Amino acid sequence: MSFGPPPASLGPVNPPVWTPPTEIEQALFEARSRDDWGTYFQTLAQSRLYFQIRRDRTDIEPDKTFPVFERDLRTGGAVWAVFTAGMLPAPEPGRVFDCRSLRWFARVWEPTDPPLIVVNPGSPCEAFLPSAPPHSAGWAQYSRSESDPTPSLCLRTLRVGGPLHGPVAHGLACGALLCVNNGSLWNAMAWHGTGYRRERTRLREWWGITTRDEWLTALKDLQECESHSGVWQFVLQLRRTIARDFGGHVDAGYWRQAAANVIRANSAGSVVITEDGATQTEPRPESETEARIEGVQRLIGRITRYEARMRADGVLDEGGYVSSVDAWDLGRASKMARWGLGARFGTLQEAESAVVQAGRTAARSYRSWQDFSAGYILGRCLHFDEEEFGEWYTDMVAAHRILMTDPGSPWLNIPFR
Repeated sequence: MSFGPPPASLGPVNPPVWTPPTEIEQALFEARSRDDWGTYFQTLAQSRLYFQIRRDRTDIEPDKTFPVFERDLRTGGAVWAVFTAGMLPAPEPGRVFDCRSLRWFARVWEPTDPPLIVVNPGSPCEAFLPSAPPHSAGWAQYSRSESDPTPSLCLRTLRVGGPLHGPVAHGLACGALLCVNNGSLWNAMAWHGTGYRRERTRLREWWGITTRDEWLTALKDLQECESHSGVWQFVLQLRRTIARDFGGHVDAGYWRQAAANVIRANSAGSVVITEDGATQTEPRPESETEARIEGVQRLIGRITRYEARMRADGVLDEGGYVSSVDAWDLGRASKMARWGLGARFGTLQEAESAVVQAGRTAARSYRSWQDFSAGYILGRCLHFDEEEFGEWYTDMVAAHRILMTDPGSPWLNIPFR
């Protein structure tokens, strides 16, 4: 199909020296420079496109979309400004964005909307698209659906505008498994994520978070590694103690028996010293104690089978084991800080401080990115996977391999300690 003159061209393209923030802007810039509008539109169709929305009305009616249109001095009228992820401004409390696929804009356009959409206004990869039908059909055809076009299981990096080294980058890299899994920019500290509405929906549906105080509480629990089961930590710490005291490999049978011995000893009743004096605690019923032992020993079996699979898949070295699942909390803390920023429950400064703290705690708890990754994957699987070795496991293994092999990976370019 021929488009005739480039629909985006309002004058000659003489871009200054410019480093595109991501591969998306790079592709748009190159396509625009050679008037290859098919590739330009195809790139847009494969990208999340963000646009400003009214926060006040969105908070009241979150299921509706309230775009904010801008006036462009070059056209003399209103335009619908849209941005790719690398071109978004830093988050501000009163300025929020939604994101959609390219096809969506053509479908929802109304006669009262601006006649032009401007992509990445003011940048060297800027383009103006006619938004009214039938002209919109020319670019809308490149987007096959309105679903989220961002590919999963890929490493994406901000070349400019995001830290690549230092404490902030280290803390951001602790959340890289989830970023690779979701196809989001691992080093985007100024987080918009999937847009204001969807970031709020994520926190509400997955975490029960609807207020700033709830976000702060969840973030604190994750930073302090208090958001996973204490039983998991008990059995892993017991194995660490045995390994430290006796050295070398810890036999699973010995581990199970040691756990049973500790539980029975703790269930026998004891004298507790308080401010009011000595208090005798009653022993637990034998049936309760035996049930706890059975549950803990089943958990040990699950852990050993996950570790065997992780060794076979290269996540763990031969003979390696998981020392702690704190990484499961710390990796999510790195992301929770950004999710809260995207949902405007916190500020950029608060999110950055929390990310740095997550990285520092991780460096004290683990020896390497590989150790951290194994702890994260085990925690995720114990929580979600039910020993099915389904997507909760396989997606993380795929993300782990990307982060351990891609030359641009933060795990290969940022020292863990």
